[in-house]
Amino acid sequence: MTRRTGARVVADMLDGYGVTHLFLVPAILRRTLAELELHHPHIERVVTHGEKAAAYMADGYARVSGRPGVAAAQVVGALNLAAGLREPFLAGSPVLALTGGRSPATKFRQVYQEIDDLPAFEPVTKFNASIDDADRFPDMLRHAFRVATTGVPGPVHLQIQGNEGQLDTQETDAEPLVEPGFARVPAVRPAPDDDSISAALRLLAAAARPVLVAGGGVRSSGAGAELVALAEALRIPVATSANGKDTIPGTHPLSAGVVGTYSRESANQVVARADLVCFIGTATGSMTTHFWAVPPSGTPAIQIDIEASRLGRNYPLRTGIAADAKLALARMLALAGRFPGVDRTAWLAEVAGLKRDWRARYREVLTSDAVPVRPERIAAGLTAGLPDDAVLLVDTGHAGMWMAQFHDITAPGQSYLRSAGHLGWAFSAGVGAKCAAPDRPVVVFTGDAGLYYHLGEIETAVRRRVNLITVVNNNHGGNQSRRGFDRAYGGQATEQARELWTYQEVDFARVAEEMGALGIRVDKPSELAPALDRALSAGRPVVIDVHTDIGVAAPLPVSS
Repeated sequence: MTRRTGARVVADMLDGYGVTHLFLVPAILRRTLAELELHHPHIERVVTHGEKAAAYMADGYARVSGRPGVAAAQVVGALNLAAGLREPFLAGSPVLALTGGRSPATKFRQVYQEIDDLPAFEPVTKFNASIDDADRFPDMLRHAFRVATTGVPGPVHLQIQGNEGQLDTQETDAEPLVEPGFARVPAVRPAPDDDSISAALRLLAAAARPVLVAGGGVRSSGAGAELVALAEALRIPVATSANGKDTIPGTHPLSAGVVGTYSRESANQVVARADLVCFIGTATGSMTTHFWAVPPSGTPAIQIDIEASRLGRNYPLRTGIAADAKLALARMLALAGRFPGVDRTAWLAEVAGLKRDWRARYREVLTSDAVPVRPERIAAGLTAGLPDDAVLLVDTGHAGMWMAQFHDITAPGQSYLRSAGHLGWAFSAGVGAKCAAPDRPVVVFTGDAGLYYHLGEIETAVRRRVNLITVVNNNHGGNQSRRGFDRAYGGQATEQARELWTYQEVDFARVAEEMGALGIRVDKPSELAPALDRALSAGRPVVIDVHTDIGVAAPLPVSS
C-alpha cells in the first residue's frame, strides 16, 4: 500500500469531487493547502477577511454551480463559520464546512482557544461529525458530500482534530476514493409513481382557478423548463417563492410574480383567489405564504417535494407527490393529455387584469426621474439592463422586497439568488457566485446596511480578480426598520427612534476606489443605465453607489 498524508487524501478528494475553490480564513489545514498548490493548482484558495463571509461565498458558489461549496476555519473561528451556515441551511444549499477541533492530549487543560464547537453546528447542518483518525478522511468526506447533495440539499460539517486541523499531517494507508455521482445536486432524483401523478392531474383538470407555486426546489432541480412547459400545456398561472423567482421569466404571460411576504401584490391576489394551489419544491414556509394567509388555510392543495416529510406540513393536501421536481413535472407533462381541463379563459383574463392593474399603479415610480433616486427605479433599471445570462444576487430586508416586487427575470438563462434571511449575505455570496461562473455577469443588489457587514471583502474581490458588480441602494440607513421603531415610540417618528435606523452619509464609490475596485456614484436615474453598461465592460470589481431617497418604504404585502 502507498502511504500518504491525510492532507494529500483531502486534496485529491476535493479535486475528485470537482471543487474549484476553497473559501477560508487561512490558519486551517495548512498542509492540505500546500498539497492543493503542489498537485491541484487549479483549485483556488480564496482567503477571506472573516469566517462568516467564507461560508456565504461557499453558499453563493454552490447555488450557481450546483456543486457543494467548501469553506474552512481554524477552531477559534468555527463559531463564526457556524453562524454563516444558517443561510445555506435555510436556503437548502450544499456547503461543506471544515474546521479545527480539540486534541485529546490537551482537552480540559485550558489550552489556548479551546472550546467544544461541535454542538454549535448541530442545528445548522444535515450532518455534523468529527474526524479523529487520518484513516477516516476518505469515508467521512464521501459521506459529507453524499448527505449535502441528496434530498433537500444542505450544509454539512466536519471537525478535524487539532486547532488548525493538524490531523492532516498524519500518514494513512486509506485511498482517496470518490463517488462522482454525489458531486452535484440533485445527486439522487426520486421518480414519481403514475398513480400520484394521475391524481394530481385529475385535480388540476377539474379546477377552475388553479395556480402553480414554484419554490427553490424547482431551481435546484433544474426544472424551470419543465415548469413552464407544464404551465403552458395546462394553461395555469405560475407564482414563485423568492427562491424560485428564476424558474419562470417574469415577462412570461403565465407568470404571476413572487408570492408571500416579500412579494408582488398581484401575485398574492392571484394565489389568494385560487381554488387549487399546487406547491412544487417549496416547504410552504411563512415567507412564501405570508404566514399561511396566502393561500388561506383550508385552500385545496397539491404538493410535490423531494422530501416526503414536507408533504402536507402546512396545508392539508388533496394529494402529495414525493419526487424530484424535474422528473415529476416531466411526467405530468407526458400524461397531461389524458386529463383535459376545464375552460380557463376567464381565470387567465382575471390574472392578466390583476397584473395589468399592478403595473399601471406603479408605472410612475418604476419610471421616476426623481432625485434622490427611488429604489423602484433601480429595480426597473436592472430588469432592462441585465444580460440574458446574468446572475443577480439580492440581500434580505428592503433589498429583497424591492427586487421581489419591482424586478423581472427577462430570459430563461438569467439566475436569481436571494438571501433566506441574513442581511449582508448578498455581497459575499456574490464573490462565490462569480468564482463559480467566471464567464457570466454577476450582479449584487444590496443596501448600505447590507454592504457594511462584509465591506472588507471588496479587497478580497480585488485581490482575487473576482469581477463582481455590486449595486448599492445607499439611503444612509436601514429604513425597513422605520415602521417598527416608530411603533415602539408610540407611533411617532421621533429623533430617538430615528437614531436606531439611520447612519452617516458615506460614499461607497470612494471606499471601493481606495480598495482597488472601480467605484461609480449615481445621483440621478439617468445615470443608472450608463453606470451598469460601464460596469459590465470594466473587467474588474465594481461598486455602483446609488444615492436614494431614505423616505421611500417598500409597499406592505396583501393577503387578498
